[in-house]
Amino acid sequence: MQRIKDRIRDIPDFPKPGIIFKDITPLVKDPSTLSFAVAQLTQPFRERNITAVAGMEARGFIFGSLVAWELKLPFIPLRKPGKLPYDAQSVSYDLEYGTASLEIHADALDKDDRVLLIDDLLATGGTAKASCELVERLGATVEALAFIIELDFINGREKLENYEIHSLLHY
Repeated sequence: MQRIKDRIRDIPDFPKPGIIFKDITPLVKDPSTLSFAVAQLTQPFRERNITAVAGMEARGFIFGSLVAWELKLPFIPLRKPGKLPYDAQSVSYDLEYGTASLEIHADALDKDDRVLLIDDLLATGGTAKASCELVERLGATVEALAFIIELDFINGREKLENYEIHSLLHY
């Protein structure tokens, strides 16, 4: 995992003073390490009965679509409000520095789907919890969540205590 960690850049005071932003840009710029990271995200789920992969806007789209491609499964985007062109379900949630909402197409999943949720970072757990709510609102099951980075000191995992979580890096 050190290989992945070496491609994560710290940006102090972004997006506001006191926050140290974990920048994944160097990781996605390095095809070899990106491929390795996707393999590590995917590995625990290769033999599972997962039927779809969902990713949270925006960086979850990068890793989620690659994991979906690796697993040969559909990718379901969870978007910011007003970005989906069809009938959408929405949920609002708190971020570590504000509030936000996510949406999913109303016909994106059904009751038989078992979904793997992907994002780059688990911090407060608000985005991940909202994503679980959206998936479950459509009658599907959240099989697990996977992240490149988990900020353990923020305790976002506590909001997701009923879900399996796989994180590659812990800070």
